[in-house]
This record gives sequence, structure tokens and C-alpha cells, in this order.
Amino acid sequence: MKNQELNFEANLEKLSLKNYSEKAYLNYSMYVLLDRALPQIGDGLKPVQRRIIYSMSELGLSGGQKPKKSARTVGDVIGKFHPHGDSACYEAMVLMAQEFSYRYPIIDGQGNWGSTDDPKSFAAMRYTESRLKPYAKTLLQELGEGTVEWIPNFDGTLKEPVVMPARQPNILLNGTTGIAVGMSTDIPPHNLTEVAKSLIQLLDDPDTTLGKLMKNIKGPDFPTGGELVSSRSDIRNIYKTGNGTLKLRAKYTEEGDEIIITDLPYQISGNKVLEQIATQMRNKKLPLVDDLRDESDHENPIRLVISPKSRRVNREELMSHLFSTTSLEKTVRVNMNIIDLNGKPKTYGLKDVLVEWLEFRKSTVKARLKHRHKIVSDRLHILEGLFIAYLNIDEVIKIIRNEDDPKSALIKKYKLTENQADSILNLRLRYLAKLEEIKIKTEQEALDTERLNIEKILNNNNKLKELIKSEINEDIEAYGDERRTEIIEREAAQAIDETQLLASDPVTIILSGRGWARAAKGHDIDPQSLNYRSGDEFRASAQGRSNQNAMFIDSTGRVYSLLANLLPSARGQGEPLSGRFNPPDGSEFCGTIIGKPEDHWLLASDAGYGFRVKLSDLFSRNKAGKSVLRVPDGGRPIIPSPIMNDANYIVAVSSIGKLLIFDLKELPELAKGKGNKLINIPTKKFKSGEERLMAVAVIGEGDQLNVYRDKNNSMTLKWNDLQEFVSDRALRGKNYSKKFKKAIHLTVERSKKKDDNNQNE
Repeated sequence: MKNQELNFEANLEKLSLKNYSEKAYLNYSMYVLLDRALPQIGDGLKPVQRRIIYSMSELGLSGGQKPKKSARTVGDVIGKFHPHGDSACYEAMVLMAQEFSYRYPIIDGQGNWGSTDDPKSFAAMRYTESRLKPYAKTLLQELGEGTVEWIPNFDGTLKEPVVMPARQPNILLNGTTGIAVGMSTDIPPHNLTEVAKSLIQLLDDPDTTLGKLMKNIKGPDFPTGGELVSSRSDIRNIYKTGNGTLKLRAKYTEEGDEIIITDLPYQISGNKVLEQIATQMRNKKLPLVDDLRDESDHENPIRLVISPKSRRVNREELMSHLFSTTSLEKTVRVNMNIIDLNGKPKTYGLKDVLVEWLEFRKSTVKARLKHRHKIVSDRLHILEGLFIAYLNIDEVIKIIRNEDDPKSALIKKYKLTENQADSILNLRLRYLAKLEEIKIKTEQEALDTERLNIEKILNNNNKLKELIKSEINEDIEAYGDERRTEIIEREAAQAIDETQLLASDPVTIILSGRGWARAAKGHDIDPQSLNYRSGDEFRASAQGRSNQNAMFIDSTGRVYSLLANLLPSARGQGEPLSGRFNPPDGSEFCGTIIGKPEDHWLLASDAGYGFRVKLSDLFSRNKAGKSVLRVPDGGRPIIPSPIMNDANYIVAVSSIGKLLIFDLKELPELAKGKGNKLINIPTKKFKSGEERLMAVAVIGEGDQLNVYRDKNNSMTLKWNDLQEFVSDRALRGKNYSKKFKKAIHLTVERSKKKDDNNQNE
């Protein structure tokens, strides 16, 4: 017993866990690479696809034959050659039957095989029927002619081809995608006519450059058509390196006032596009579109109708926006990673693929010719023996009747081979007629001519090329078609600015003392009279358009932005801005700004400093805002004031009733900072009760100034009353009224003459 245990331990193979795991993972990786995910350059097929096609040919499901249930085919495939899941096998089969997935479908499916909107909506394999398309002949036609190597199937009971003897580079015609271990492949489909002409071009001139090849192969040709909008240099670089990205676009036409989308990018669903456009319409981000509908039917597989809002809508700008924001434009990755003729994965350029495939094709044709040469030679050998027999038919019959071993006697007498003797002995009596001698002679002459022709082709490289070229031309006649994907170099699609897509309605932005904001429709709103939350009150307002950015400045001098149409209606009490932005702790919102990006506003702190600023310099998408106005310790910004085009004076009011008016030109324009002194405030450190700048406004000659203390107390000052306060910037100003001491807000009432001029403009 002990001896048996010792022998058992001696037979154990010991491996470290590191070496074992490395070996196991490497074996798995190589299996995935070579036997599952990557295609072979010869026939462009993965093993499961090759086995499906071969099984269907064995079942007699060639083009023109009656189709059989797909379950029958799948059963044969997984039972004889591919011991994996039936659903994965059927999906691979479906892909080869979908005309929107394969440029040249290999399988002719009957029943529900999916649609462009939902490629995986195909029926179960027990419901569908299938057979091979005529195109499958390019893969199967020479299979039984000694062209390829055969290997045992998984259980060793049957033989299967290692590769199909393809007559065309299916790897380029139908393309493929796959993900292996550490590498992947993405090969776009191409047009058969273009590829075939390039093959002939290479056969005529092996030194043909990539640029010359691209005169035939202008770019990939996708089954769903559309437009390839990448530049020629980008396409050339992809064909040179085997890597890169392509841009595909939908194709559209205009019928009357409507836009009709007729082609979609490869593997894009029409329903998905409609959903994306409809989502923008629901979110009020696409007011240029009035209606959207799907009119696709059997005659028009893709017909999506977009109805613009009006005839004034620029169709090109609208479509450029949709290309940029929806799947109407798609980026397609290209990675031409293929298993070469030596069984190793390699990244190919276009010319490399064509050159190596031609090597494959030459070896296939040579193997076919040699196989045929052997058949012809063997038949001529047999015919030679039969002819001898016919010339000596009486003697042959006598030997057969009288000899105990007629085979040996025939071999000895007429110096025949065993095969010749067997063929003579196997002759039927009806073939002994005189006419058969003539047939043998005729057949001999025809076969002898064929043998000589085969030998000439095998011994002459030029004749071999001519044969391959003639077969390629035959396939162009049989399967060639027009290009579906147009190649048009176009400018990059650009989304229309979000503010241009929104309705432009007049609005008044209202800010409360506790930082609640809302937007009221129109400019004739009295914000003081609106309802506010208990303990809250009006702080500031600004007039603009609903498609402009509303901006808010807090007590630290930071400015925050959001579109005005996103604010709640003034029918309610608004919403807290702290829910939209992330202001510093302890800060509060002091004022609001709105207008065009090129408009100017006056920003100032209660320390008496300020500057002019362009609104485009204030904009920020950051929720934490943008630091614009530098505010001293203990200070805070005052309510910003708009600068109208014809305004030329700045009004500054301090907390002790000082009023100063100076020329607008004296104040510089800045993007951010502390600014220049507006009015002389002697205070260095702010303490309770000390003088501060209370409010500013920008006014023009003839305008009136409205001074608000609260919603019930205000006064109006005409331009004539204000002229005595005009002086230089940074002075103390003059006392006017005690009412100024509590001024919290200034507004400018423009003269009627200016309003009339603006309306006329």
C-alpha cells in the first residue's frame, strides 16, 4: 500500500500557482482570439459563422432551394461543429441575414429577422426559416475542389474546413466587430465593385500606391446608406494605419416646408432618433420644430418627417444642430485587427489586406487547379486503359472468360496498371458498343486539352493572374452594385446656442431679500407690489428676455448664472437660489442682472468703488459662481445698474443723503476687481451707522430718477432737478433730501422721446 502511495506522488506534476494561472489565462486568451472573436483574413469569418454556412450547405440550403426551419440549422451546427449555446449561435445566424447589418447578407431569412429600430426583435428560431443567399457561392463554390485544409470536429467524428475558399475578400465587403482578450476588431463594410476593381488594379501593378487604390475604394460603404462626412485625409490615414474614427450622418431631403430623413447612420434606430428629438421638444430646447412623425413603411424603410416652426427657420442650421445633439450623426471606430494567414492577429492597412488576401486567393486557385489536374490526369490514365481494351475487345473478353485471375492477366498482357485493369473489369456490357470508342477518344482529347491549359496556368504567373481577374470580373457581374453611402466632406456639425433655441419673451427677474428668485412675464411689472414670504421683501429686479442668462451677485462679490426660463413663474413666491447654486456660507444675494452678452452694467460696493463690466465677462456655468467684484471686509455689493446705449451719467447716493452725478466715461470697463472710486466715502472700516454708498444708477439727459425707500415711499426727480449735482468722479457730492438717507433702490425712467426712437429703430 505504501509503495502505491509513493508511486502516486511520483506521478504528480507540481506547478506554482503563478505559472499555472499564467498558462491557463494564456490558453483562454488564445482561444478567444483565434476561435471566437477575430475573423480570418481568407474568408473574413469567425468560426461560428463559418460553421453555420458550412452546415447550411451540407443541409442543401443553397440559394434557390426550399428553406428549412432555422432551428434545424442551429441544431446541426451545435451538434456537429460548435458545442456552445444555441441562442448565441442563432444570433450569429440572424446577423448574417439582416440586410441592415450586412452589406452583402449571406443568409436569406424568411419570417421576422428584426428591424433597424430593434435588431434584436427577431422571432425565435422555431418560427423562422432560412437558406443561403446566392452571394454565399463566393464562399462555398470551390469548397470540394481541394482548396482548403480539413480538420476533425470537436468529437473527431466529422471533418470541417479550416477556412472557406472565398472568391472575394469578404473581410472587407461585410466587415465585422469583435472583442477578444486585450484586443478588438472593428472593420467597416465596403462596396464589392470598388474592392474587386482594386484587386484587379493590384494584380496588374503590385506596386500600386494607397492613393491610387483609393481612386476605386473611396471609403467604407454601409448597408444603411447615409453620408460619410470625414475628410479624405482622415479616410486615407485610417486606410494607412488601420485605426481611426469615421463620421456618419443621416441623409435628408426637403419636400415643401418639411425635412425628410431617408437614410440613417449604420446601426442607428429611427425610433431612438425620434425619441431624442422629442425629448428636446418636451424640454422646450427645440422651439424651431413644430411637429415630428415617422412615415416609414415597406416601400420607404426610413422616412422620418420633421416640420419646422415656420418657413423662416434655417434648415441647414436646424439639421446641423440635430446632427450635433442626436444620433443623426455617429462616430464609427475602425480597428482592422485580423488573423493573418499564419494564424496570428495583426493590424492591417487597406493595401496590406488586399495584398495578403490576393496571396490567399492565389494559393487557393493553385490548389484548385492542382486538384483538378490530378482528377484530369487520373481520368486520362483510365481512358488510356479503356481505349486499349476497346482496341483488343475480343481478346480482353476471352481473357476475362477463361482466366482464373483476369486482372493479373490483363496487366501482364497489355502492361496496364491496377486502376486501368479494374476499370476494364468494371465495364458494363452496354459500353462495349463501337460508339463508346469514339466517346473515349473525344473525352481524351478534351481532357488532354484541359490538362495542358492547367499546366500552362500553373507554370505561368501571368496566366494565373488573368484567371483570377476573370473570376473577379464574373463576381462583379453577379453581385456588384452601386455605392449606398455617399462620401461628402462637410464641416463639423454645431449645436445652436441654447439661448437661440428658446422663446424670446420679455421677462422681469425679481430677487427677494432672502434670496428667492422668480421670473414675471413682461416688463410692466411692479415688483414692489408682488406677494413675498412672511418676513421677506423685495430686494432687486432686472428686465430682459426669457432666452437670456439671469445673473445674481452675492455679498462676497461672486456672480452666478442660469437661463431665465428656468426660473419659476412670478405667480408663486419663487424658489431659493441656494438650491440652484453653492454660495459661500453666510453670504446672501444682493442683486440681479440680465441682458445680452454685449450689454454693460455698473457693479459697485457700498465702500464707494465700482466699474463698468460686459455681461459676457460675468457668465459662468460653475455652481460656485465666479468672483467678479472685490468687496472690502464688512462691505457688500449694492444693486447693479444697467447701462443703456444713450446713458452718459452715473448717479451715486450715499447713506447720509449725498448725491453725486458724473460722466460715465470717467469710469473704466473691467472684467473683475475692486474698481475706481465713485463717490468719496471717508469711512476706512465699516461700522454700524457709518456712511456708505446706498445706490447707483446710470442716467441720460432728459431721463427721470426714481428713488425708492420701500414699496410705499418713493420720489421722482426730473433731469432739471439733477443738473446741479453734476460734477467730477470721486467727490463728496451735495446734500439734497433726507429721503436719500434711506434710499434702497434707484430706477431710471427714460424720456418718452427716447422710447419712441427705440421703437422706431
